[in-house]
Amino acid sequence: MFKYECDSRKIKEGQTFVALKGLTVDGHDYIEQAINNGASKIICEHDIPFDIDYQVVPNTEIWLKETLKKEYGKYIDKLKLIGVTGTNGKTTSCYLTYQMLNLLGENTAYIGTIGYHHKDEFIELNNTTPDVLTIYKLLFHAYESGCTTVVMEVSSQALSYDRLNGINYSIIGFTNLTEDHLDYHKTMENYLKAKLLILDHLKEKAIIVANSDDDVHNKFKKENHTFLTFGNNGDYKILNTDITPVNTLLKFTYKNCEYSVDIPLTSKFNVYNYLTMLSIVNNLGYKIDEILNITNKLKAPKGRCEAYNVNNGYAVIDYAHTPDAVEKVISAYNELKKGKLITIIGCGGDRDPKKRPIMGEIATNLSDYVIFTNDNPRTEDPNKIMNDILSGVKKDNYKVILDRKLAIKEGINLMNPNDIILILGKGHENYQIIGKEKHHLDDAEEVLNYKKEKDI
Repeated sequence: MFKYECDSRKIKEGQTFVALKGLTVDGHDYIEQAINNGASKIICEHDIPFDIDYQVVPNTEIWLKETLKKEYGKYIDKLKLIGVTGTNGKTTSCYLTYQMLNLLGENTAYIGTIGYHHKDEFIELNNTTPDVLTIYKLLFHAYESGCTTVVMEVSSQALSYDRLNGINYSIIGFTNLTEDHLDYHKTMENYLKAKLLILDHLKEKAIIVANSDDDVHNKFKKENHTFLTFGNNGDYKILNTDITPVNTLLKFTYKNCEYSVDIPLTSKFNVYNYLTMLSIVNNLGYKIDEILNITNKLKAPKGRCEAYNVNNGYAVIDYAHTPDAVEKVISAYNELKKGKLITIIGCGGDRDPKKRPIMGEIATNLSDYVIFTNDNPRTEDPNKIMNDILSGVKKDNYKVILDRKLAIKEGINLMNPNDIILILGKGHENYQIIGKEKHHLDDAEEVLNYKKEKDI
């Protein structure tokens, strides 16, 4: 059992409760609940009126970070940690790396947007990179479970909030930097600075791999660390791609040797995700031919270009929710379509409003038809979100259906044979946040329900 806990509801008999002061919740208000649930000691910032062993410290968050590093760092340091950062592609790149290493016989776990995965074990997570306590708990759990390696998505918020205190990587990957999270970072310069903080979390002689086709990739160089690139002009150099709706043939070179591989994923951006994985695994000591020989066993993570045959065409579920990701995924499927391309998309509430008109314009410019709908409106008025989106739209090839279930059904009804419908924004998520409540909604499930109802 892990020694520390900061959620009073999760306290188990004998654990130490650390009362953290958050932005909206103060853990000191839940000390009594923690005691009732079995806490044996309290770490707090002031005296408390309870008959229990407690310790007063100046700052419980700092105390927790330093204590975790001191007590659990020696175990976590024994793991090979791989961190991937960037705006888009983190989940797929990490999940491919996780799968490949396990296929090669290396006992590996994954931590990221789609949860914690290790063998048959799955733990749902609230954030791409969880809070510092959850990270330490998961890494220690991975260590105790016999893992040698853990692949982690690393978000800009996690780096900014120092959630990775004491966590250092053997290899890091950089995918790309495009507009996102500006509600928090305010400027792209600040966003980049946050991403670059990952360079403070490198083990001695750690290796860095970066997408050479992104303008800021050279910023990720660090003295005394090997720096390698992948892309059209990278060390792992793309020569040619042949893309279909179900696979991609890739030719590339590395160190004057030419390689060909059939990747069971589609689109150009998945070529970059694949090369992120390949460059990482290759630099862990595995030969490129070893990787290529078992590439056909890889699967895309849930909600990443997840395709279903429907109405004699394809319905594709993808998590794309930034202007760059939306542009890339629509452009990729435009190259593959034999009929029309229909896009279903929305923008989240209480999040970066600047990207809304941009995404509205991209979707209508690049798609034959668009249905704008809700995507986690949260506490914001869905009509306000929709007005923001539509302010960027210059064409009339769209309709608005706020109910996402109805939007998906309507979109599929509009399909003719050979059409492709893209259902973007939620990917693996199986909920819709309206107000502060989560309501069950799974895009893939809605497509399957449609097929079942129509018996197709």
